[in-house]
Amino acid sequence: MREDAGVTDAERASTPLVDEAVKKAAVAWVSVAGGPALALWCLPLEGALFVVSGPGEQSAPGLADATEAQVTLRGDHGGRIVTWPARVSRVTPGTEHWETVAPLVAAKRLNAPGPAAELVERWAADGCAVNRLAPAGEPVAGTGLPTDSLAEVPRETPAVRTVRKPFRLHRVRRR
Repeated sequence: MREDAGVTDAERASTPLVDEAVKKAAVAWVSVAGGPALALWCLPLEGALFVVSGPGEQSAPGLADATEAQVTLRGDHGGRIVTWPARVSRVTPGTEHWETVAPLVAAKRLNAPGPAAELVERWAADGCAVNRLAPAGEPVAGTGLPTDSLAEVPRETPAVRTVRKPFRLHRVRRR
């Protein structure tokens, strides 16, 4: 039995903009509990987005245990087109929904180490989370263009590189 079997049609309601953006999504920016939005690979299926996270897969802190998230999708030209609230439900290994969805998601995973069947087995054994992000209301943004900048301060990172000296073809003499 599917995890969202008790959901009413009113709760599943979505806007045409969200529906169309979900159909074309390959990457979604997902924010959990007001945290920073992370770019995550996703697969559109059943009018929702499926995201895999966990050991050996992409990192999505907090998503496996979340019930709600904010999802931002981009348009054809790379800019934000819509941000909408999502209901997060985890697809549990061993259920009928897992047997249906996990192989479809695994088949679309790029650069997968091995066949899709082995990948699904590894997800179940390693405790990876396959989450379903379903539209859960009216879009937060996307009905009009923002009037202010949406730029964020760069996050702290341990990745640091040294600055190289500029390349000089000929020696420059000092006077």
